[in-house]
Amino acid sequence: MATTSQNRKSIFWICVLALFCAALANAVRAGAAGAMKTALLDPIDPQHSGELIGVVLGNSFLGFAISLLVISPLLDKLGAKKVILFASACFILGPLLVLLAGNAPPASIMLVLNLAMVLWGCGWGATEASINPVVATLFPDEKTGKLNELHAWWPAGLILGGLLSVLFFKSLDLPWQALVGLCLIPGVALAIWAARHQFPQTESAVAGVSFGEMMTEPFKRPSFWVFFAIMFLTASSELAPGAWVDVTLTNTVGMPGILVLVYVSAIMFVMRHFAGALEHRFSDMGLLLMCTVPAAVGLYLLSVANSPVTAVLAATVWAFGVCFMWPTMLAAVSRRYPRSGPWGIGLVGFAGALAIYFVLPELGAIYDRAKLEKAGGEEAFAALQPGSDALQQVLAYAAEKSFQTIAIIPVVLFFIFLAVRLVERKSGKA
Repeated sequence: MATTSQNRKSIFWICVLALFCAALANAVRAGAAGAMKTALLDPIDPQHSGELIGVVLGNSFLGFAISLLVISPLLDKLGAKKVILFASACFILGPLLVLLAGNAPPASIMLVLNLAMVLWGCGWGATEASINPVVATLFPDEKTGKLNELHAWWPAGLILGGLLSVLFFKSLDLPWQALVGLCLIPGVALAIWAARHQFPQTESAVAGVSFGEMMTEPFKRPSFWVFFAIMFLTASSELAPGAWVDVTLTNTVGMPGILVLVYVSAIMFVMRHFAGALEHRFSDMGLLLMCTVPAAVGLYLLSVANSPVTAVLAATVWAFGVCFMWPTMLAAVSRRYPRSGPWGIGLVGFAGALAIYFVLPELGAIYDRAKLEKAGGEEAFAALQPGSDALQQVLAYAAEKSFQTIAIIPVVLFFIFLAVRLVERKSGKA
């Protein structure tokens, strides 16, 4: 089906709204994580509630990973429109189920929360499975630039969600349920808007690539799996810390941790509009290689931040490191393996989602072990008074250990990106 200029513009902005919904949901989950932990999980298991909230947050990434993996190869058969409508349904039903968790029996709270997060995450996965191949198809000669422009609205959603978190909790003193319920509005708007438009076939379908050829393409080209592994690490450098800042930094830097995420997102929103020009200047691998240094330094600085000023400084460095990673990786795979179609893009996104599913609970476990170690054991930690200097020191130590652990990942990425760039230059593919 031919795509008119006007319809192409509408489809692009529908894709923007879908990603905005997913980002808003992520920010709301991060912003409400501390309140949900206090209200729902601390009464169940206060000594391991950090790990529990990590598991809950991580399950949204599990839903993301599963839906992305299942939907990506079927996108051309299902049609992008149906997938976007499915995503909008998840953006409505997910938060509704989270709201029901507050009324569940204590023994069922984790079950309800986990189911809600998986469903909510499925909306995000369906979004990524559809919008990335669609935009790559609409703009075949501008993939890196347009995918970065599209994903600039990811931090825009994080900004709004983060600011609403602060407004609801700090200024208006509203319950966390009000913030979660607000996510229903853009989900409904997405369903109404998407239902009125027709979506194009993907690039691989237009090129006549069969379903079997698309499915086997990544397996016929072993180098594809290098990018799969890289995405596992890049997502761990960007998305895991983003979901973790409110739980950790709020207690250590003298400001709501979600504001750090808002500030980082503002930088990312601006910088992603320059990705196309930077990619033409340095290549996608060169751009990704440059990102790893500030990402590692920024994560380390976040680990030792102890005031609003040091937190903002650390966040600035980290933001410049991670702002291009996710969309540039998607564009890099689409450019190198076009016949893998939405399946190839989906597999790489799946790697990123799977990484967070494993990384977030591990961050929570590291945080819990560190706080008990600093306090001198479970009984000593339980005896600490809320708001006391001793408790603040324990929580600061735990935050430091969790961020320093994940700061190792961009260092590893530096050497991987360098190796890929050198190999491609030698083979004349760079």
